[in-house]
Amino acid sequence: MTADPLPAPLPILILGGTTEAYALAERLALTEALAVVTSLAGRTQNPRKPAGALRIGGFGGIEGLATYLRATQTRAVIDATHPFARRMGWHAAAACEQAGVPLLRLERPAWTPGPGDAWTLVDTWEEAVARLDARGARRVLLALGRQELAPFATLDHTWFLIRSVDPPDPLPAFARAQVLLARGPFSLDDETALLRDQAIDTVVCKNSGGSATDAKLAAARALGVEVIVQRRPPRPAGVPTVARVPEAVAWLEATLAGPLRA
Repeated sequence: MTADPLPAPLPILILGGTTEAYALAERLALTEALAVVTSLAGRTQNPRKPAGALRIGGFGGIEGLATYLRATQTRAVIDATHPFARRMGWHAAAACEQAGVPLLRLERPAWTPGPGDAWTLVDTWEEAVARLDARGARRVLLALGRQELAPFATLDHTWFLIRSVDPPDPLPAFARAQVLLARGPFSLDDETALLRDQAIDTVVCKNSGGSATDAKLAAARALGVEVIVQRRPPRPAGVPTVARVPEAVAWLEATLAGPLRA
């Protein structure tokens, strides 16, 4: 008697690049009933490989992603991209609606200021530049990624310490700047030493959330350093959102109508 063939694994797409995306891929890859694919934008050199399959590069806009979802018969999409991956979030919502594929947003909680914090909240880097100019900032840590530096190069009288995972290419024409290549997580002791040794008077960053890079905020608080924080951009309305991997697994189980066992 011939045994019935096992059902084909269900395709699941993770839009990744974050700590949460890697953790989710690792959890889902344990389930033989799923074929997990993580998609990375390809902006970081030598990215860490997630569990399961990996694809790198764009989809070709909303239509391209919708076509991919139909062609691969993807059963669910989890958007676990960075909180500031504006375009991908909107493209995922529109493409999933077109293709009729369930979509979940997995997003870590945002940082919030506490007692002793000296935060200025902005929506654009132009606002941050205006704030730096108005307060006469002299030595600034830019911890915001290598692709959004240009607005700050207009401040000729400010020295910038530019922290980035990969070298900025091209580097905008700063009058005074130093590039520091480093990848988190960063410890509180290291961040405190960095701000103190470099005499940093202002930190500029995105409200990325998470624990990998939040030590700079605690260090700034302890040293009385101002922090200019860019607010998160809006996300599409109506997309269910969770903050933690177990919640994403529970949503996927409900969506697929079955427990995800290893």
